[in-house]
Amino acid sequence: MSKKDYLKDISEIKNLMDRSSRFISLSGLSGIFAGIYAIIGAAIAYAYLFPEPGEFLKLHSWNFKLLLALLASVLVLSVVTAYLLTTRRAKNNNEKIWDATTKRLLVNFLIPLVTGGIYIIIKLNSQHYGLTASLMLIFYGLALVNASKYTIGNVKYLGYAQIIIGLICAALPGYGFWFWLLGFGFFHIIYGSLMYLNERKG
Repeated sequence: MSKKDYLKDISEIKNLMDRSSRFISLSGLSGIFAGIYAIIGAAIAYAYLFPEPGEFLKLHSWNFKLLLALLASVLVLSVVTAYLLTTRRAKNNNEKIWDATTKRLLVNFLIPLVTGGIYIIIKLNSQHYGLTASLMLIFYGLALVNASKYTIGNVKYLGYAQIIIGLICAALPGYGFWFWLLGFGFFHIIYGSLMYLNERKG
């Protein structure tokens, strides 16, 4: 066997070990749908929460419940869609959807996300609404980056983008709604589309 064959075998073994220690990449379509759900939710929020076009979003107790309901709906739809599409993809590729790697991924993803969620709730209970959008973007980005080492794909770059836009959002108060729409809506669609194109090529 030639040196070239040995190098090829070593490369294949390395790739196999890498895949066995990482969760399968999420379906690109799940990212696209998550972005679409976010845009629809934002459109509904804009229609009911903005009294005049171009005004800043002002949260009060009377409209805050509607916003929470929209956020919860976007989250639930995104999670369910991601689970269904990823499960279907795993079955088509004869890959496991639930194993020790999946558990590690979820733990690393949920620790920053749940921590951020609790912190945001604490701030909201104190009627501090101003940084809600930026905090959501930042903690979500941290969760993606933290979990990226357990998944195949470049989800960490989506995480970096969410963190950066979250910090910009914090520096520009009054525009949280639009940064949230950009981060959770359009960034998801762009990233999901790139993933889907790579899936089609593969």
